[in-house]
Amino acid sequence: MKTALLGYPQSGKRSLFTLLTGRKVPESRKPGEAVEGVAFIRDPRVDRLNEICRPQRKVYAENIFVLCPDIVNDPARSWLEAARKCDLLCLVVRAFTSQDVYHPAGSVNPARDLADIRSELMFADMELVEKRLTRIAKEKRGGQTPEQANEERALAKCMAALEAGKRLSDAGLDSRELAPLKSLGLVTLLPELVAYNVDEADLLRDFGPGSVTLSVKIEGEIAALDDPSEREEYLKSLGLSDSGVDRMNAAAYSAQGLMSFYTIGKDEVRAWTIRKGSLAPTAAGKIHTDIERGFIRVEVIKYDDLIAAGSEQAVKAQGRMQLKGRDYVIEDGDICHFLFNV
Repeated sequence: MKTALLGYPQSGKRSLFTLLTGRKVPESRKPGEAVEGVAFIRDPRVDRLNEICRPQRKVYAENIFVLCPDIVNDPARSWLEAARKCDLLCLVVRAFTSQDVYHPAGSVNPARDLADIRSELMFADMELVEKRLTRIAKEKRGGQTPEQANEERALAKCMAALEAGKRLSDAGLDSRELAPLKSLGLVTLLPELVAYNVDEADLLRDFGPGSVTLSVKIEGEIAALDDPSEREEYLKSLGLSDSGVDRMNAAAYSAQGLMSFYTIGKDEVRAWTIRKGSLAPTAAGKIHTDIERGFIRVEVIKYDDLIAAGSEQAVKAQGRMQLKGRDYVIEDGDICHFLFNV
């Protein structure tokens, strides 16, 4: 799963990308070039399981972030190409003031910038939809299959929504209508997260649902502290319990409809990523396709039960381990051991 970081020049998205992934982006990268990096999701549950199980290693879940080119005045909107292949749009909006950092529009106005970015995205989708509708109109002169008719109806519904100022994710499209649209790269179909890069005075400001508030400048200061206790004290002094980078990472994970289940053992404690609502065999396939193919059942321990009991053996002794079959929907935090036969 990939998260696209989109924003205007000087919004702080490049520094945010480096803080999230640890990957430095050279000033000399090619115009229009996107850069990918992996961010590990700090998970207190993984840390706690690691303390209990004492394995050789612990493995966090991952997010892939894609640093897209700056949004600029480009009729072709080449800055959007990488985002079309992602699963989540994260719009990085400048809300900090600085005389040393120019703003392309001449002033800092986060509400204006967010509205402008969203408009650009909707216009881009309108162009794609219009082109596809024009092509379908030419193709159907020789007749039209039911599938082509369904696509045409879906596209007409998309155009009506976009013209009304709605993102396609809010257009009420059903699964049948969505099917022919998935290959078109319509960006407003993707879920959206907004990251507000603020001044220190606004760190605790809530911009509403679907947003994260952070200061890239302060996040850099936090990252420079090697001692975890110093980081914790600094965060407390700011009135925060978690860093903005950790909150953003978790928010991006959740916004994609993702969650974690765990496997534990002497070798490792690992968080695995699945979509909410996934069945047990699908989760098994995240570990190995052979396990999914030969799935028999899954032994499930609830995270809270393991923490309360203190060990896997104690949970089993208390009779709190559950045996589940193919129709079991994995829940966030489940500790799973899959039984299979190939």
